Amino acid sequence: MRVVFPRSTRSARLLAYVIAVGAIVVCSEVLFAIPPITAGAAAPVLLLVVLLIARQLGTGPALAGSVCAALAFSFYFLPPSGLFIEDVNDWVAFGTFTTTAIIVGELAARAERRQQELEEGKREIEQLYQQLGAAFERASEAEAARRNEQLKSALLEALTHNLRTPLTAIKASVTAMLSSNEMDASALSMANRRELLHVIDEESDRLNRFIEGLTVADRPDRAQPNTLHVESVERIVRDAVARAETVARRHKVVVSVAPDVPPIAVDRSAIGEALYTLIDNASKYAPVNTTIKVSASRDGDRYVRLEVDDEGPGIPAEYREQVFQKFFRIPGRESVDPRRTGIGLGLPIAKRLVESQAGQIAIETPASGRGTRITLTLPIATSEGQAEDPHAHAAVRT
Repeated sequence: MRVVFPRSTRSARLLAYVIAVGAIVVCSEVLFAIPPITAGAAAPVLLLVVLLIARQLGTGPALAGSVCAALAFSFYFLPPSGLFIEDVNDWVAFGTFTTTAIIVGELAARAERRQQELEEGKREIEQLYQQLGAAFERASEAEAARRNEQLKSALLEALTHNLRTPLTAIKASVTAMLSSNEMDASALSMANRRELLHVIDEESDRLNRFIEGLTVADRPDRAQPNTLHVESVERIVRDAVARAETVARRHKVVVSVAPDVPPIAVDRSAIGEALYTLIDNASKYAPVNTTIKVSASRDGDRYVRLEVDDEGPGIPAEYREQVFQKFFRIPGRESVDPRRTGIGLGLPIAKRLVESQAGQIAIETPASGRGTRITLTLPIATSEGQAEDPHAHAAVRT
């Protein structure tokens, strides 16, 4: 079968042969023009030219150059001059040179082919790597989209739960009051009515704070509210614990309030909501039947310290700032109750509520080394019923 090359390709191949033969002829003429050059000195030079031809032009031109170099070696450097050789030693030299020239040309051309094959293989590998990277990127995008859908579903479920809980309490209270009016006006005493109205008011405030926390939990404004009330720390703690009785029913909640704790000037519902959130958060991640401890003590002359300790997995030091960011959850951390999936809003909302009362919130490790301790530092009420800003005395406390 005859292979027909395009005109441009055939012209290039013919030019390569012409260059190979021309290079040998020019080199031989130059060497012959220098009288001191002998056959022994000319042979390696011609072999070097053949090697260069093989490296640059390929196998065919290299073989043509080898034959041309052998003829030139015989014509110029082996006596008598011309293509006739008489001495046996010259025949041996001619044969050796010819064989060496052909072998050198073939080996050099073969090495060049191997190099080209390696380059082509490298390019193919690079292309395959790029294709593989693109495939992985597409797979990663698909996985990211799937995880994004899962996150949206989890967020929606958790938001629904957090919104439904206070709405359920409000609905139940309103239904009880309406039913009593329809059946018997005396079915509910005035105290019971006030209790139901208190539940409606409290749960409405809780719902409002939760919705507000979705948008302002990261707002840097720490301004203290204009209207504060002097409140008993023990009352705030016990009300929050009583309210959290349902969510913490599978844990043992221990309350410890030191007898010398002075009152604080705060919005009682805001601090109560923050404590409730911390107890709720502890009950989500601490193992069942473990202890959640809520304690209050005096912290120097200006502050009261509230602590919520649990016996859960703890919060690693590298995450103790991030957990106060909205929607951040510790990787791999799951609730002990699958029905109470968190969405990363509890601690940001608690931080916002505490700082709105001129307080501070921090995460520590309990003395036992197990679990998590979240501390609230709130200023003691002054004689005028106002709270001092703890940030103004930060240097003194540290």
